[in-house]
Amino acid sequence: MPKFFVTNKSIKDNEITIIGEDVNHIKNVLRKKIGDKIDICNSDTRENYFCEIIQIDMQNIKCNIIEKIETNSESQIQVSILQGLPKADKMELVIQKAVELGVYDITPVEMKRCVVKLKENEKNKKIQRWQKIAEVAAKQSERNIIPKINNIISIKNICNLYSKYDIVLVAYEKEKQNTLKNELYKLKGIPNLKIAILIGPEGGIDETEIEELQLLNNCKVVTLGNRILRTETVALNILSIIMYEFGN
Repeated sequence: MPKFFVTNKSIKDNEITIIGEDVNHIKNVLRKKIGDKIDICNSDTRENYFCEIIQIDMQNIKCNIIEKIETNSESQIQVSILQGLPKADKMELVIQKAVELGVYDITPVEMKRCVVKLKENEKNKKIQRWQKIAEVAAKQSERNIIPKINNIISIKNICNLYSKYDIVLVAYEKEKQNTLKNELYKLKGIPNLKIAILIGPEGGIDETEIEELQLLNNCKVVTLGNRILRTETVALNILSIIMYEFGN
């Protein structure tokens, strides 16, 4: 059954009002009618509701809550992806699949070896498009949140984010000793775990950037094995392993 997201302000007593692009999707794509049922998630509280459509207007759709659904598709840990900007539509692939796998949020990062160089007036349009891709993927995979696509930042400013996480894992092809498995083992038993994954663009992470990152206490450079993975594969590889290891 299709799932739609609202916030606290859209819920009053036992009634939910849907606005925005979802109105057109419900009316003209799904061709829902009064009396039809849909699932609605409050992204502020992560509560899910089974609802009946009671009114369809040009600008909104009103629904009655039939029952609250006791389900939660979210992981007990928060995994963030810090993705070096890749070429073409690779970022869209990373966002779509990472959302399906359970990522909490994604931050695009400008790095020395990025082939893509976005102009300032292009960045907002990209973020808006990427956020829409995250929303569609969240609906498809029945998430309880829509993971946020954060503003694009530079590698120089990324250090300001590190205090938010218990660990930042940096996938680096020249690392030969420290494994992802080794670092994940150390995290067992930590409550409310917050993990960030930093991934370079097609050209990898520059050695000077690695040197700066290694100065941070909670930053751990890891190897993913003997094979070199494409940048769009790395996030999905690590994310899948983390969700498996922590049972989510």
